[in-house]
Amino acid sequence: MPVGGLVPQATDDAAELVVRNARIHTGDPGRPQAEAIAVRGGVITVVGDDKDVAPHIGTATKVVDVLGRRMVPGLNDAHLHVIRGGLNYVLELRWDGVRTLRQALAMLREQAARTPKGQWVRVVGGWSVEQFAERRLPTVAELNEAAPDTPVFVLHLYQSAVLNRAALRAAGFGRDTPDPKGGQIVRGRDGEPTGLLLAAPSALILYSTLAKAPVLEGEDKKVSTRHFLRELNRFGLTSAIDAAGGFQNFPDNYGTVIELAEAGQLSLRIAYHLFPQVPGQETADLTRWTETTRPEDGDEWLRLNGAGENLTWAAADFENFNQPRPELGDYEAEFERAVRLLMENGWGFRLHATYDETIRRDLAVFEKLAAEGLFPAGNRWLFDHAETASGESLDRVAALGGAMSVQNRLSFQGEAFLRRYGPGRAADAPPVRAMLERGLTVAAGTDATRVSTYNPWVALHWLVSGRNVAGLALRPPANQVDRDTALRMFTLAGARLTGEEEVKGVLRPGCYADLAVLSDDYFTVPEPEIAHIESLLTVTGGRIVYSAGEFAGLDEELPPVNPDWSPVARFGGYQAPRCAGARQAESLAEAVAEAELHRTWRVERGLFPEGFDAPFDPCFSF
Repeated sequence: MPVGGLVPQATDDAAELVVRNARIHTGDPGRPQAEAIAVRGGVITVVGDDKDVAPHIGTATKVVDVLGRRMVPGLNDAHLHVIRGGLNYVLELRWDGVRTLRQALAMLREQAARTPKGQWVRVVGGWSVEQFAERRLPTVAELNEAAPDTPVFVLHLYQSAVLNRAALRAAGFGRDTPDPKGGQIVRGRDGEPTGLLLAAPSALILYSTLAKAPVLEGEDKKVSTRHFLRELNRFGLTSAIDAAGGFQNFPDNYGTVIELAEAGQLSLRIAYHLFPQVPGQETADLTRWTETTRPEDGDEWLRLNGAGENLTWAAADFENFNQPRPELGDYEAEFERAVRLLMENGWGFRLHATYDETIRRDLAVFEKLAAEGLFPAGNRWLFDHAETASGESLDRVAALGGAMSVQNRLSFQGEAFLRRYGPGRAADAPPVRAMLERGLTVAAGTDATRVSTYNPWVALHWLVSGRNVAGLALRPPANQVDRDTALRMFTLAGARLTGEEEVKGVLRPGCYADLAVLSDDYFTVPEPEIAHIESLLTVTGGRIVYSAGEFAGLDEELPPVNPDWSPVARFGGYQAPRCAGARQAESLAEAVAEAELHRTWRVERGLFPEGFDAPFDPCFSF
């Protein structure tokens, strides 16, 4: 492709891919800006301008002119439940990005009509009432009306789930069903379940109910995972650290990504963790794993990164901010055995810890082991979430060689946090700037898919602006970060958590060719528009794994979504507004629809004159 004098030449070391005419933010202090890169063998060989890449263009080199668009290193979500998400993606109706409950229910109604007998309609995270114009959950009556015969399960964060009548029957809930520990089945005056499940505060009631729904089998799990990875590539993600999670068993639920890795069909690099699933059996599981595998087993596409995000169930503090902070029992003895085992065997780990009270108790165990020389010992370990971590705790983390991983959970449940803990605590939740000021590695992620959306630009907007999905300012400028720092938290910092900072997270020769060409310039677009950025060209390991817009058709072909009734086949994934004008038009349409509802309400109550179609306000009548 001869462009601007870039004529193919016969060379022995011809690049396989050249991307040119870009405004490249490399993330490399040695050369922060560039215009072109060349790639060979999945690795960047040249970063510079046209004259630098010209000698590396051969007759088989694919040259892509990106028309002056912004290019950044591929994003790395440091806390994403990617394996679990992939296994279920094509079965889920995603409300991510939907702006009104009206639209969400219309999608649900249509999907219920498409869903065959025996299957469920499931909405599993990625949304919040805070994003809806109506500012509320769907009611059981609305679900029953939308889907009278098809089971419907709607999960709202780690707080609650709403089920219709058919789902209650399919899940086996009745008058005599006992409340599980840490959960509540809300009942009516007749003692029958109403359809509302509450995490009080444990989310296990929500997960165990969802686990009763049908699952995919065989090749369908691979197709689902590949489409989920393509959806992540759509937003410029090229890497993720899988945080495991409840109901994700090893090795069973890891088989799909292992098979895709062996076939060279992953489009996202995955570093995964192992999470003991059975209370009381955690140390036995960890012992077996340390005897049969070790961190960094695998390759640059799929590798083990350690244990967590729970080591023992008793030490988990659930984060339903509509409920009081859970009071944990005595867990230190078993927790110490688990941590000692990992540190003595060279394993790193990550820990779910929402509250400073939990972090302080964990740190006391680590400091006890530090007296024996086990901390700091070079093993990578970190705390996840840490919304209420204190400065004192952060100092202790730094002294013990730990790191932090923060997520934008308060984008979606910040108002619940604000109501419970007040504006002072919300302004510092989590204390990102305090973490950075102590020199800690602070990586960023989403905690998708059952809490936040997997769209990393929503999280980047939250880091930069301090605002939730409704635009409410929660964190003041003193606890916000600039755009460059936020991007580094989503690139290089994540690479540090997996020990790959020398080959990933920046665009320089010798690093993986992982990059994203953006729909809008992240560094100059108005702040509210950060959340609406997507990638138009995503490259992982030199492969074009996603392309859209003027680059459509350059990416790899995927098998069609299966089953054909899948919500993804009809609606896709994240529901992004098309452009600023379209968003304005949609807002106007929503306002008109709400006005019509209000007019109907007034007519039904005799507040409009009979037969009067024009707007009427008795305050201005003559």
